Amino acid sequence: MFAVKNEVSARSIALFVSIAVLVISLLGLTVMKSQADLNCDLSWLQMLNSRFHVGLDGMGQLLCLLTAISFPLIFIATWNNVYKGGHRFYALMLLSQAGLMGVFLAMDALLFYFFWELALIPVYFLSSIWGGEKRIAATFKFFVYTFAGSLVMLVGIIFIYFQAGQSFDLHSWYNLKLPPNTQNWLFWMMFIAFAIKMPVWPFHTWQPDAYEQSPTAVTMVLSGIMVKMGVFAVIRWLAPVLPDGFYSWGDTVSLLCLVGMIYASLIAIKQDDLKRLIAYSSIAHIGLMCLAIFASDKSGLQGTMLQMFSHGINIIGLWIVANAIETKYGTRKMSELGGLAQKDPALALLLVIVALANIALPLTNGFVGEFMMFNGVFSSAVTKYGVLDMAVAGICIILAAVYTLNMIKKIFYGNSSALVQTGTATSIPVLVSLSVIVVLIFFTGVYPKPMLQLTNDTVDAILKYMKTSI
Repeated sequence: MFAVKNEVSARSIALFVSIAVLVISLLGLTVMKSQADLNCDLSWLQMLNSRFHVGLDGMGQLLCLLTAISFPLIFIATWNNVYKGGHRFYALMLLSQAGLMGVFLAMDALLFYFFWELALIPVYFLSSIWGGEKRIAATFKFFVYTFAGSLVMLVGIIFIYFQAGQSFDLHSWYNLKLPPNTQNWLFWMMFIAFAIKMPVWPFHTWQPDAYEQSPTAVTMVLSGIMVKMGVFAVIRWLAPVLPDGFYSWGDTVSLLCLVGMIYASLIAIKQDDLKRLIAYSSIAHIGLMCLAIFASDKSGLQGTMLQMFSHGINIIGLWIVANAIETKYGTRKMSELGGLAQKDPALALLLVIVALANIALPLTNGFVGEFMMFNGVFSSAVTKYGVLDMAVAGICIILAAVYTLNMIKKIFYGNSSALVQTGTATSIPVLVSLSVIVVLIFFTGVYPKPMLQLTNDTVDAILKYMKTSI
């Protein structure tokens, strides 16, 4: 009895804290709008000339808002999930949120690296303790990939630190003019860590296993927010700092993105496990974001920023449905389901909306960012094959429609399976969280102007440094 009360108390405290973070984030968007209000620069590690410098530009505000919205939704949607030692589970979840916020806030490279690791460490424990039967192997693989990438990135950070006159300051790095040959090899020191985190093919192999074996609440964090760390880092810490390397390797990275998008989409079509289908779908979507960044076009870059937010919301919605189905029926295999719409029409309606937003149906949030990214790829200033890139990426939109509509058909339509006949209506917390997501889908899809205005100045500032070699 004490253990149950302890877990309920921890769950309630976690929800309260996450809502408090959301309120603070909303205040940052509305009341504290000036850069002075959203900036803090304090002495930290004086001997290394590293400062506790955090601040928010438009992209940072958007991703902090995504993080702040996501955690309450995750806690509400998984309210009925039971975790042995739940107080430790929720403490690690909140620690991961703190790390994520720090990544999006950091204006000092060493501080950025500190928060990068802080966001990842709780996930190791969350997955290895509360994951599935094969959690140890999946978590070990995740650890090896991310740790190796982080070490390589740290070497790159230290090298740039000395080249910048022993400074970790972001703006000092932006004004640093490294020789093109140096940038060419240094580019990969940084990009590999970010590519693993996104992930971009062929650095993706940790992802499907980690998503499948992690508790669904942790998978939501990984897929909805944590992969955006890699996309964000390319925009903030790579492209403006190493523009010559960015330009030189643009075609190579674009090819990796396209191969990964096609590969992941084809694998997703063949999946019967709902979790793995969503995992491969995420690889394809992130690939398009990375491709749009390397187009070095304002439309593509701004579309990527908007899509980071939209994809985070949409993919968490899909994971919420996957968690509700697995919790209720004890299976993730679509072949064992069917006819669920007859038993649970509310869940079916909400999933259809979220799924169609995930494939960028007009009037949904996915359409705005995706259209802008395709426009940016078509107008590519860095890569030489903008039209071809757009055509190949467009095939992935068709493939996404195939596996998404197939998923909807297998789970919710047709004759009800014997397993579905035993089910009950979806719980109120799940419906509440999905309803909030649907509202966000339509609001952002119909009226994206506030988010576009929020990121406009950031995009202009980033492009000023990205285009120094173009």
